[in-house]
Amino acid sequence: MQSVKVPTSRDYQEYLVNSLKDPERVAGYIAAILEESDPEPELLASALDDVAIALGGEGDRSWVKDFSASNKSQAVYELAAWLNSFGLKLTVSVKQLEQA
Repeated sequence: MQSVKVPTSRDYQEYLVNSLKDPERVAGYIAAILEESDPEPELLASALDDVAIALGGEGDRSWVKDFSASNKSQAVYELAAWLNSFGLKLTVSVKQLEQA
């Protein structure tokens, strides 16, 4: 049997932030949270904060804090549920770069 070292919380946070420097991973991370059958608005805000740490700056983290405080996460889940009632799905994808 192989021994597996479980990372500490701090190491996991560093790993998560480093992995979220890849836009494809960010899209998958956010999409997975939006697909939760029992949505947790705090979880979406936490995930957005992880993305802000990985790709943004303090201004982005401030935006996430305001987003969370104003309960907009719940509105996102309500939009996703409404779209789902029509057989549609709210998705997150990587923006294609424009060529010069």
